[in-house]
Amino acid sequence: MKRYVTCARLIQQPGRFLAALFLWSLTTGALAQGMEAQFEERVSEFTLDNGLHFIIIERPVAPVATFVSFVNVGSADEPVNNTGIAHIFEHMAFKGSRTIGTDDWEAEQAAIDRMDEAYQQWLREQHRPQPDEERIAELWAEFEHWQEEAGQYIRSEEFTQIIEREGGVGLNAFTSADATGYFYSLPQNKAELWFYLEAQRFRYPVFREFYVEKDVIMEERRMRTDSNPQGRLLEEFISVAYSAHPYRNPVIGWPSDITATTIEDTRRFYETHYVPSNITMAIAGDVDPERMRELAEQYFGDMPAGDPPPQVMTEEPAQRGERRFEIEDRSQPLFIAGYKGVAEGHPDAPALELLGSILSSGRTSRLYRRMVQEEQLALGVQALTGFPGSRYPSLFVTFAVPNQGVELEDVERVLDEEIEKAKEGDIRQEELDRVLTNARASQVRGLASNMGLALGLAEAHARHGDWRSAFNYIDQLQEVTLEDLQRVAQQYLVKQNRTVGVVRNVGSPGLPGGL
Repeated sequence: MKRYVTCARLIQQPGRFLAALFLWSLTTGALAQGMEAQFEERVSEFTLDNGLHFIIIERPVAPVATFVSFVNVGSADEPVNNTGIAHIFEHMAFKGSRTIGTDDWEAEQAAIDRMDEAYQQWLREQHRPQPDEERIAELWAEFEHWQEEAGQYIRSEEFTQIIEREGGVGLNAFTSADATGYFYSLPQNKAELWFYLEAQRFRYPVFREFYVEKDVIMEERRMRTDSNPQGRLLEEFISVAYSAHPYRNPVIGWPSDITATTIEDTRRFYETHYVPSNITMAIAGDVDPERMRELAEQYFGDMPAGDPPPQVMTEEPAQRGERRFEIEDRSQPLFIAGYKGVAEGHPDAPALELLGSILSSGRTSRLYRRMVQEEQLALGVQALTGFPGSRYPSLFVTFAVPNQGVELEDVERVLDEEIEKAKEGDIRQEELDRVLTNARASQVRGLASNMGLALGLAEAHARHGDWRSAFNYIDQLQEVTLEDLQRVAQQYLVKQNRTVGVVRNVGSPGLPGGL
């Protein structure tokens, strides 16, 4: 259960991609090996001298290609005072370059520099023990003057318009706790355009309309979190569940940090994390690998290598006991519980993932049958692992939306009873077989498009150093036994390791489920 902030920058909704790539049987345990063997002939890869890695997937079924830039940096990597900065830079990556999106870059840059200087002074004055209100007003007026001056040179959305004009579709990006990704598709004869544009925005980024875009992000936050009961619950939940690790911070950032982040801060973040060795680029479609390599050398070969980015060293301390919180709100009641689990590379990760699927994946799952269909306790229920990210030890989460008139305590009781059954070994082989079949089918679906291929293989390489790990995980799932499911339930799903949160309706006439 990864939380993403996905920007609403679609040129158009990506249509259905071309016919499915694979028709393998879903009942054979050799599925992953078969898929990997097929790809060995279709995938080529190379690393430039500066450390930038490329994966090329030949798929000549139509004259199109999908391009992905996957950066191994997310909100977990953000510095103090700058939560949300990974997402802020993601927005900046759509603003063009020194030659795209401006009528006069030198004049615009001079105004941007003066604007950011005024903003930094305004921030410092704001946070003094005894701020001078008159000085604050003067600095804000100066900031607005230079922001208006910079705006005179902008050709807004030119980067997007170029892609759209050349037949591009699906232009978008995401930021998560673990990573940032950028992607879109183009006709295959426009591949060089992608190299040119990607080199422009990642080698020579500009911070155009920076403070205007921060206002957009603040509005995103108000819509997705501040005005959304589920968003408020999830934000409170991770901040209670994690006491030390940066997973405790929301991907979109805390409001005060969004306000405090400057262009200088964001440029420093970019220089630290957007180095070639931290970026994987993947291309899937009707392309010539040798030509892609030539273009990679041409546009990225002289990109400075930079220093390896810093790693997150903070480890979440052992939890000393159950944590609980309650939000009183005029909304639908909600329940969430999370148990401290493991990172994606841990040997127990596959068993925990399958346990979540057995509990709640599909209409035949245990929680859905009992809580939604039979006892009608909930509108919806879910159990899964990998929240809020998976690069570091994450949470095994259960979440439920009670039906009208159902007490939250009854929802918690039934969830606890089903987890206790798992601890007692009350899971049948046919249940495990069902979720394994679904996992194999999901992998086939995920790799049945250019986008799924490019993104999946890029992420696999960035996380594990090898695109083949996108297939090997199915092998790990296949090795999970009923005994493993019981063991991980007993080891991880314990009260001492748990954080429980609820939204309790304080009473609002007319609300569904109002008390």
